[in-house]
Amino acid sequence: MTQATITGEKADLLAGLAKQRHFLRFTTRDLTDDQARQRTTASELCLGGLIKHVTSVEKGWAEFIRRGPAAMPNFAEMTEEDYARRADEFRLLPGETLTGVLADYAEVARETDELVADLPNLDVDHPLPEAPWFEPGGRWSARRVVLHIIAETAQHAGHADIIRESLDGAKSMG
Repeated sequence: MTQATITGEKADLLAGLAKQRHFLRFTTRDLTDDQARQRTTASELCLGGLIKHVTSVEKGWAEFIRRGPAAMPNFAEMTEEDYARRADEFRLLPGETLTGVLADYAEVARETDELVADLPNLDVDHPLPEAPWFEPGGRWSARRVVLHIIAETAQHAGHADIIRESLDGAKSMG
């Protein structure tokens, strides 16, 4: 199925996700790799790292739609090394480039859009993995996963806007 033939709820969800992705990517316009690595607030966040994190989150949730909880890590068994890898997800590391992480994000976005477009419906659901932040015994439909990806992207687009404004005064809106 192509995006041109998507209608209804799927089209609305994918349009909303595309808008949030645009705002997130827009915060990185005209930046160097060094600027994309720079922390400009008290937090550990930088623009390149936010792009990496949102890419990873979207990819993980798309896999959840495909495979259910088997696509997610066992959060109870995460090691210090796992947590260190997760922390690196929020940084643009030496050897990584803004161009590269944006390309990865575009590829994951394309794959997610194709997945959603090809679903027979958005009601397919899976049990959530066990984690302290999920309700015990909870299940999420593909619809709820896409809504979660939209919310996650929007939240981090807001973070990115603050970081960018602190960096050089540029704003996404206004």
